[in-house]
Amino acid sequence: MDTQMNELNELMKARRNKLQALYDKGIDPFGQRYDRTHSCTEIVEKFDELEGRKVSIAGRVMAKRIHGKAGFAHIQDMSGQVQIYARVDDLGEDYELFESLDIGDIIGVRGEVFRTRKGEITVSCEELKMLCKSLHPLPEKWHGLRDVELRYRHRYIDLIVNPEVKEVFVLRSKIITAIREFLNAKGFLEVETPTMHPIPGGANARPFITHHNALDMDLYLRIALELHLKRLLVGGFEKVYEIGRIFRNEGISTKHNPEFTMLELYQAYADYEVMMELVEEMVAYVAEKVLGTLKITYQGEEIDLTPPWERITMLGAIEKYTGIDFFAVNTQEDLKELAEKFDIEMEKPYSKGKLINEVFEKEVEPRLIQPTFVLDYPIEISPLAKRKADNPELTYRFEGFIGTFELANAFSELNDPIDQRKRFEEQARMREAGDEEAHAMDEDFIKALEVGMPPAGGLGIGIDRLVMVLTDSPSIRDVILFPAMRMRE
Repeated sequence: MDTQMNELNELMKARRNKLQALYDKGIDPFGQRYDRTHSCTEIVEKFDELEGRKVSIAGRVMAKRIHGKAGFAHIQDMSGQVQIYARVDDLGEDYELFESLDIGDIIGVRGEVFRTRKGEITVSCEELKMLCKSLHPLPEKWHGLRDVELRYRHRYIDLIVNPEVKEVFVLRSKIITAIREFLNAKGFLEVETPTMHPIPGGANARPFITHHNALDMDLYLRIALELHLKRLLVGGFEKVYEIGRIFRNEGISTKHNPEFTMLELYQAYADYEVMMELVEEMVAYVAEKVLGTLKITYQGEEIDLTPPWERITMLGAIEKYTGIDFFAVNTQEDLKELAEKFDIEMEKPYSKGKLINEVFEKEVEPRLIQPTFVLDYPIEISPLAKRKADNPELTYRFEGFIGTFELANAFSELNDPIDQRKRFEEQARMREAGDEEAHAMDEDFIKALEVGMPPAGGLGIGIDRLVMVLTDSPSIRDVILFPAMRMRE
């Protein structure tokens, strides 16, 4: 390690010396505006019409080889790479600048487009401008690097040397654009709601806490978009959505990042059946628009996104995969027995709804590979969903699964303020008992419901997880440009 650091320090010292040499020659090492006529990829794709014409391109030097009084280099911009050819006869004294270029330098080149004898499309280097001197060398073997943490920590280098990484984030942008197109065409209005809340609400999650100096009060970074969007339904908006950042002070895994992007939408006079149809249609639209197909591969599994997706109740799925009929489970002794059977730790008194959820996550979720809607969740874990008319222990709630993990969560929204207050009070008791993720009491939201909110369907989709599925990415960190990382000394 010491040897590697010494070598790195020597390389950086050499670059600093080159930097000073540029200053001594009156050359600005960090350049000015540079007008480009074409991207690198355009030179290749439009060669037939550009051959023999003068073009201006700019990008980062990714490779260089010198052959006496001539040399070749490859430069890379957002679109890709193209070769350039430099000769002392064309550049004169500026050929020394070409010779001194390091891998990573950013340059501007003007010259004629031609094809070499070996057939490679190339731009002659008749004018050369230094636009940014790179003072830190790129890792030589970055492309095959196994240290993924280093890639996430220094994403800017990852993007430079691994074109497939950049493509994931280009696709991410296209996916979000396609979602907006779909919802806007359906008559939904995009809105913005506060990021800092006086009460953490809309989900069962631990919040991040901050302090507002001017108001001298603690605030919470939002854990959901839900409650403010529902207030807009009360105010008369009928179709609203927001794509926003959510913050949950929880663990980090391949499926969880403390800061993530969520789509939430609400439609007045709809229910969770309408939301199911909307999810199917939207995901199919996005896949077709961005990928050109509804049949994708995720981590080696062939997945068909074509609607309609499979539908199964939560209790039906548990019975299907474990043989347990939770309708017949009613006593504390029964719950204790099942918790021990599935090695699940629970505090007394045992909650049937929570045990159902724990068994489902452990035994069912790993089997949900094809797109599946799981319906009718217990009321204990669904404090904002409407009760089922035929079974008040369950709610009109579903989650959508693809590739073994939850992608969507939706309700027929609870709009009964009396029932909602009782639910919040029960959640408050759970918080007092030590459940930090239980929902807080929100008096202002209760007041909004008392004014009157129409029956509605509500939906949340994790944008990061959708991008994971559509780009075949194994970790959420692969689809977040700057994931949460522990600071190094």
